Formats: sequence, C-alpha cells, structure tokens
Amino acid sequence: MKITEAKLKKIIKEETEAIEMVDYHLENKIPFSRNIYRIGSDNYFRVIHEARKMYENKEINPQLIDLHTLKHTDLGEWAMFEGERVPLDFPMYDEVLEEESKKKDPPLNKPTKNTGSGKKYKVYVRDPKTGNVKKVTYGDAKGGLKGNWNDPEARKSFAARHKCDQKKDKTKSGYWACRAHKDFGKDVPGRFW
Repeated sequence: MKITEAKLKKIIKEETEAIEMVDYHLENKIPFSRNIYRIGSDNYFRVIHEARKMYENKEINPQLIDLHTLKHTDLGEWAMFEGERVPLDFPMYDEVLEEESKKKDPPLNKPTKNTGSGKKYKVYVRDPKTGNVKKVTYGDAKGGLKGNWNDPEARKSFAARHKCDQKKDKTKSGYWACRAHKDFGKDVPGRFW
C-alpha cells in the first residue's frame, strides 16, 4: 500500500505532537498516570502510547509511578472488539466518558437563581472565543434587580440607564440583566427597549 505525501506529513505531524506531549510531562515532572488530558480523550491515549514507545526504545526514564503502566499494561493501545475500536486496559470506557460528558456541560443559556454567594442570578454560556463554558452571575443579591417590570416607566428607565439596546454579548452580565424580566418576571411583555 502506497502512502501519499499528505498522509506521510500527517503521520509525522501527529508523531511530533505526541513526542511534545510526552516531553511536557517529563519536563514538568507530571506522571503519565496523572495525564494532563481529559481521561478517555484521544490525547490521553496518545501520551501513554508514545511514552511506552519511547520507554521501550530507552529514550526516556519515566517516574517510578509510571513503570507499571508502561511495562505491564496495554493502556494507550487499541483493538477491534465486535466491530468497534476499543482501548485496551481502560476499564469502563463508555461509563467514564459518559460521566465526563455529564459533568462537562451544564444547561446553557438557562438563567436560574444563584444558590452560591455573590449575585442573585446565574447562567451558563459558551464563550464563542474559547469554546469553553462560562458562568455569568448578575443581579444584586441584597435586593436589587427585583425589577418593577410591570411598570412601563420603570422598565423604560431601567433600559435607558443600562443601555439595554446595546447589550449583545451573552458572556456579559449586562446582557442577562436586561433580559431578567423575561426569565423571572410574572406576565411581563417582551422587550421594552
């Protein structure tokens, strides 16, 4: 089977990245068993796989804590089982990933009362710049943002004071404060700016 130049470049790039991942662990004295990547992710397995290759070629001296993993397990290796590619020596693969995904993302763009300290309300949003989930808190916990939302004059004053017509960024508390009437008010009409 002939390997194309593009395929060869991709293989070399992936190999270089994996070596850099192992080097990072070694330089920072982070055991491979305490991998910096999310458990079950491709990079998690790549680090261990590459570390094993480097250990077998006597290119690295891993920490004592990693010797058992590198010498006596197949962690980081894959095999086919019932037509599906599965990691070896990785117990409860599906369950671990399922638990990780449950913990990972709370409901997005659904404001709720904040049970912790600080502001009165909270909402989780995805930051478009980083792709990470961010918690945004807003509203004065001491009683502010109760909102006199059924009073048209009060609504208009609030919107003007907070420049609600200019609030477009969901990662900022002002955006959600201007829309709190919809989430927490009773029978309040739509936007009022």
